[in-house]
Amino acid sequence: MADYPSLHMIIDGENISGGGRRTFDVVNPVTGEQIGALPLAEAADLDRALEVAEKGFRIWRKSTPQERANVLQGAARLMIERKEDLARAATMEQGKPLAESRIEVMMNVGLFNFYAGEVFRLYGRELVRPDGMRSTVRHEPVGPVAAFAPWNFPLGNPGRKLGAPIAAGCSVILKSAEETPASALGVLQCLLDAGLPKEVAQAVFGVPDEVSRHLLGSPIIRKLSFTGSTVVGKHLVKLAAENMQRTTMELGGHGPVLVFGDADIDKALETAVGGKYRNCGQVCVSPTRFIVEESVFEKFRDGFIERARQVKVGDGLEEGTQMGPMANPRRPEAMDRLIGNAKDKGARLGTGGERIGNQGFFYAPSVLSEIPLDADIMTEEPFGPVALINPFKGEEEMIAEANRLPYGLAAYAWTGDAKRQQRLAAEIEAGMVGINSHMIGGADSPFGGVKWSGHGSEDGPEGVLACMVTKAVHEG
Repeated sequence: MADYPSLHMIIDGENISGGGRRTFDVVNPVTGEQIGALPLAEAADLDRALEVAEKGFRIWRKSTPQERANVLQGAARLMIERKEDLARAATMEQGKPLAESRIEVMMNVGLFNFYAGEVFRLYGRELVRPDGMRSTVRHEPVGPVAAFAPWNFPLGNPGRKLGAPIAAGCSVILKSAEETPASALGVLQCLLDAGLPKEVAQAVFGVPDEVSRHLLGSPIIRKLSFTGSTVVGKHLVKLAAENMQRTTMELGGHGPVLVFGDADIDKALETAVGGKYRNCGQVCVSPTRFIVEESVFEKFRDGFIERARQVKVGDGLEEGTQMGPMANPRRPEAMDRLIGNAKDKGARLGTGGERIGNQGFFYAPSVLSEIPLDADIMTEEPFGPVALINPFKGEEEMIAEANRLPYGLAAYAWTGDAKRQQRLAAEIEAGMVGINSHMIGGADSPFGGVKWSGHGSEDGPEGVLACMVTKAVHEG
């Protein structure tokens, strides 16, 4: 596609491509055809990025709050000006509808503007001491950050990975997903064009294990920020332990949704169906395991199936498309495997369960119900457009099912009982809980999980503080 951006790495402000480097074929998920060739970093490129990041930290840690705010606000303004180009690139390389890509741009705008204010609120505190003594607690930037972002939110994930370290006064090396490089480059370019010193943020791409081992093997890197699967996250935490690098890990989930008999079922259905098939279900906080009280199970299941069949699937660039293709050929293969296994175990397929067309990576919106708990899909995050709907007897059993898995990223509940809402808020094991709502994120709200879904937070004041260390200073 002629309007897809040219691809490169950015190191020390220089666009780097060619030079005999290995390349990665970027494809359009609608057709499966190549739209770009991405240069991959060699060891020398990574060494250069580390050297520049060390220099960038020395520069940026001395920046004033106003300087950091100016850059973040300037980048936000540029993202608004470039919204259509950024959104179009994201849709071309990831597949999601253009409307969703535009929302991602504005998510970054909101986050950068919030962080621009937060840089003035990074207070320490003064402790109470006798006359003649002074003790203070300071927050200082942790140092160069290695940030790894996945492909499912090609604009939003790089925005999170870049915004927090820059607000805190750190430098950052961003390794975004090779499948969606143009989006990440576009976000970083907005920051550079807004006046960020070229030494402060770099973008590299490469063979993931090579890049992670190289960057985390360097004592220059002081912090790892990773969004991705639990399996890869555990591996990276082990690598980071060698140099005692701090970590923020936003890992996989398997979002439970508790639906009680006293809920507004129509509102729950309208909200849940839109949430489930957003970004083709390729969302770590996607509502997935619907834990439905027996009294409303059939109504909820049948209503979900009816609405799923009405979802318009197509090219994300076309007007009216509600769900695009999956992002890469691995995802439809995983869906076939997981849905097939569930059916073999006795699950009922209400709709979908198959690919659409003979090109690209399209998959039908799918609904499984009455699924045995020993089916693979009930323990393995499907990360695709499938809803899992099972009946349960009552609150105690439903909470136990919600907490059954080792994941705890996002959870949802629908009930009209105010006291039950408070019990659920306390008893559900998740980093984020939505009650009668699927809105669980915001620029000012911490985003992160518990258990195998990771630790630490992005967004909100917590996102900036995650890129800082605490120092106590005592003066006699």
